[in-house]
Amino acid sequence: MPIGLWVVLGILVIVILFVITSYNSLVVLRNRVRDQWAQIDVQLKRRFDLIPNLVETVKGYAKHESETLENVIKARNTFLSATTPDAEMEADGELTKAITKLFALTESYPELKANTNFMELQTELRQTEEKIASSRQFYNDTVLTYNNKIEVIPTNIIASLFNFKREAFFQAQEKERENVQVKF
Repeated sequence: MPIGLWVVLGILVIVILFVITSYNSLVVLRNRVRDQWAQIDVQLKRRFDLIPNLVETVKGYAKHESETLENVIKARNTFLSATTPDAEMEADGELTKAITKLFALTESYPELKANTNFMELQTELRQTEEKIASSRQFYNDTVLTYNNKIEVIPTNIIASLFNFKREAFFQAQEKERENVQVKF
């Protein structure tokens, strides 16, 4: 066999190995992004399970504050009906804002603040919120790694050949960046 053929075969093997390793690394990163989104989803579902109990506890003490309670329930239902990650991100922002108002509402009711059930629910919800924030940060870090891999040379060639798409970061909505105004 001529030496030129060996060189061509060697180059071909290197190119094939490069394509395989690049493709596999992109698949691993894409799956990691999906896994991290699922981790956020788990925490969000936990929060949604806590909200009805919290609302019921507050209802007994703050009967005339029904608008705040309805907004929490409405925001929760909006999230549950969201079908895409972007819609979930937006609905999550609305729910976070409604929960913040609910917690601010409790400041007006000292007997509610002293209620053991409410305090336990509030603590669980705060812990869940911290887990959600941590999961969002880890998700965004994973998305950054994945998006970088898709965009840098030479893996961007493999990414475009196999139709790997950029993933969206979990970002605060414009409404979430505003100061919360609580009025009674």
